[in-house]
Amino acid sequence: MEQADLNRFKDNPKTAYLYAEYIRIQNEEEEVEALAKGELGELAADDLKRLAEQKASVLAEMERILTVEEKEEEFPNEMILEIRAGVGGEEAALFAEELAHMYRAFAEQQGWGVKVLSEAKTDLGGYKDAVFEIRGLGSYEKMRFETGVHRVQRIPATEKQGRIHTSTASVAILPMRKKHKIEINPADIEMEFSRAGGAGGQNVNKVETAVRIVHKPTGIEARSQSERNQLGNREKAMGVLLAKLEQLQEEQERAKLSKDRKEQIGTGDRSEKIRTYNVPQDRVTDHRIKESWSNLPKIFDGSIGPIIDAMAQVA
Repeated sequence: MEQADLNRFKDNPKTAYLYAEYIRIQNEEEEVEALAKGELGELAADDLKRLAEQKASVLAEMERILTVEEKEEEFPNEMILEIRAGVGGEEAALFAEELAHMYRAFAEQQGWGVKVLSEAKTDLGGYKDAVFEIRGLGSYEKMRFETGVHRVQRIPATEKQGRIHTSTASVAILPMRKKHKIEINPADIEMEFSRAGGAGGQNVNKVETAVRIVHKPTGIEARSQSERNQLGNREKAMGVLLAKLEQLQEEQERAKLSKDRKEQIGTGDRSEKIRTYNVPQDRVTDHRIKESWSNLPKIFDGSIGPIIDAMAQVA
């Protein structure tokens, strides 16, 4: 193998030690080859065979490690779930909270960890917006097609004439990658600090630990109030901001490369209407694959596995 090809193993911390072993075997192989030209040719042949097998084994292991790393980079085991109430006022906020409960319940069923990074609630307990961090094997790979506008059709509890109302909420699934494709100019950042609201105890709420970061060129913002100190929340908020900016960049690149915005599986754009939850008919329909499921109470309680699996099969 050419040295240029081997450099990718040398420069990677996960394979550097194996690269050193590969070079050691390679040097020994060269020494044995020199002996093979002399009287020890027959004895050297066995050694050369053994060394070749060792080199192949080490090379295969390095290739395996890089393959796993590449998959983890494409489908990291850490993601951000962002939910925002859309059209429909208080009913939309209540729907956003139901979606949050649905995804959190599903994540817990999968054995994933869930943490609230920030939330803004209405007086009735709905969500104006909420951001969650989800960690677990396969989390982003499974959830990545949930990005888009979700719509609910039902009769609100306050509706006296029995009319069906339509409300919406937007969902964004953002991968948290270890290697970032973009760099943020510190001059483009505006940072604000405030007291963390909600649970956390008096010690948390007395200090300005909550962080809000705004990227001035795009107006995109990220918040975190989950950590007990300002530094921790700054790191969390910056991670969310990077994920949002990378998603924006990817959406812009897709728009340039493809004129067809109606791909079967969708564009991954949060403005795309992807699913309707029809409560009177006890049916949820995904418009991208034109498939429906029943038993909405169970679905809202986290049983979205069949929907997630159906999307994965089409992808």
